[in-house]
Amino acid sequence: MHVSINLLCLAGLIEAAHLPHIRRLKELGYDGVEIPVLAGDPAHYAWLARQLDAIGLRRTSTSVIPDPGVNPLSTDPEIRARAKVHLEWIMECAEALGSESIGGPFHAPIGHFTGSGPSNDEIKFGVEAHHDMAERAARNGYFLSLEPLNRFETHFLNTMDQAATYVRAVDHRAFKIMYDTFHANIEEKSQPAALQKIAGHMGILHVSENDRGIPGTGHINFAEIFSTAKRTGYDGWLIVEAFGAGLPELAAATRVWRPLFPDFDTLFLQSIDFVRQQWREAAP
Repeated sequence: MHVSINLLCLAGLIEAAHLPHIRRLKELGYDGVEIPVLAGDPAHYAWLARQLDAIGLRRTSTSVIPDPGVNPLSTDPEIRARAKVHLEWIMECAEALGSESIGGPFHAPIGHFTGSGPSNDEIKFGVEAHHDMAERAARNGYFLSLEPLNRFETHFLNTMDQAATYVRAVDHRAFKIMYDTFHANIEEKSQPAALQKIAGHMGILHVSENDRGIPGTGHINFAEIFSTAKRTGYDGWLIVEAFGAGLPELAAATRVWRPLFPDFDTLFLQSIDFVRQQWREAAP
């Protein structure tokens, strides 16, 4: 098991000003960081890779579909062509970063809805795009961890039933699912049962409290989630995801306009202590 934290708590683009926080994460015992790849170019992420290597932290990345104009699910071939370019940019940046996995909802634009669930065409086009991505990921030594979101953020993938079906459709060893406890808290009747549905196909476990604050300060039962993850044989990344109110560019997506932790050091310290203790005590 490896403990990490999503650096969207700091910024949408990680730059030199954020390195003191990242060094603090290393001091506290984090194994890695999850880097948002939302802007910038491969040269920037190659620079960041050198900084992380010097600090001694491994890394994964997370990306999104920023708008309907680059939607890989679109029935418009011109939009799908632009989407292919965007997905290639995601992979180029992740490869420059040395990312072990590309996570996040790189399937559909967040907040864009069609008025119904995913159509057969959307599923077909998504499978094609993600199989192609998985082929490249496998060649370059990393894997994909696609993230289902709750119904208020996307219509495409919401539940682990849907995710399990989609994994079978993509049918590639480098294609996995990112399980997020915040989204599952909304969509699933039982998180342990949901985890069982993607057993063997979970690439990353996002540890996110029901209010997006510090894990362990809300009502999500992480003890049963970690116990179930252990029973399925999972021993990979546990990545804390918490959002603050200091990122106006993300407020529209995260719906976070109030502070959910007093300061970064409190978030970093309480989160790693909680995750390591809960995982250690979780009965498989």
